[in-house]
Amino acid sequence: MKLHTYLNYGGNCRQAFRFYEEHLGGHITMMLTHGQQPNPDSTPAEWKDSIMYARMEIGETELMGSDVPSDRFQPMRSVYLSLTVDSTEEAERIYALLSEGGQIFMPMEETFFAFRFAMLRDRFGTSWMILHERPRP
Repeated sequence: MKLHTYLNYGGNCRQAFRFYEEHLGGHITMMLTHGQQPNPDSTPAEWKDSIMYARMEIGETELMGSDVPSDRFQPMRSVYLSLTVDSTEEAERIYALLSEGGQIFMPMEETFFAFRFAMLRDRFGTSWMILHERPRP
């Protein structure tokens, strides 16, 4: 059994996955538009370029996503992608990238459990926890 994370986007799935690929070291393994499906004539013209299914690898994790109609899209609530990194510098770099144009819930700071920890929602609507853990006793 394997558990995957599937994200919905309000029309910016392609931009989000390209951003994560470029800045988080991800690798997009599939990106299919509604216009590329077997029966594209049934797709409204305004949806032909929207993402029907995307898949990428980030580290050891596979992330999937797609666009949904904007009236059904809501930014993530009460759920976070938790990204653990190996250095304070990497935590700070990723925090700066993901927080730009987003919403910060907890600024990057040192905690009792981490050298660096932050919680935010990026400009694409995805909520993140960024963590550079302290060694466990």
